[in-house]
Amino acid sequence: MLFSNILVAYDGSKASKKALDHAIALTQAEPNAKITVIHVFGFPRAYFGEAYAAIPSTVTKDYYDLSEQTVQEAKDTLQAAGVSGTVEMIQGAPADVVLEYSKKNQCDVIVIGSRGLGTIRSYVLGSVSHNVVQQARVPVLVVK
Repeated sequence: MLFSNILVAYDGSKASKKALDHAIALTQAEPNAKITVIHVFGFPRAYFGEAYAAIPSTVTKDYYDLSEQTVQEAKDTLQAAGVSGTVEMIQGAPADVVLEYSKKNQCDVIVIGSRGLGTIRSYVLGSVSHNVVQQARVPVLVVK
């Protein structure tokens, strides 16, 4: 068996949708393969020098609602493909969460889009996919 425990990082971007499609194809090639999709979200913060200000609760609720929609979209994609899998929503820093989840759950491969819905910060510090590729201890399939 090539990959039996597949992890997909999903943020609803075009590249992550393609990554999910590739992961589905991998599970169809290996009938006993398990697929897990994780959507990592964070609440926005406004920085002022060294400190940050709280964001209004209506804005954080909007972010949470959008994350729930993204998770539902992933579930719908799996269902439409006839693939059973798990979809989880986890709060945190995307690359760190993906790497920790992969390690904790003994995933065989991480499937991730080449570009997500990150902020300008991702261009300064490096993209999530780049960080995952550099630090992962398992193969990473980066989908364009």
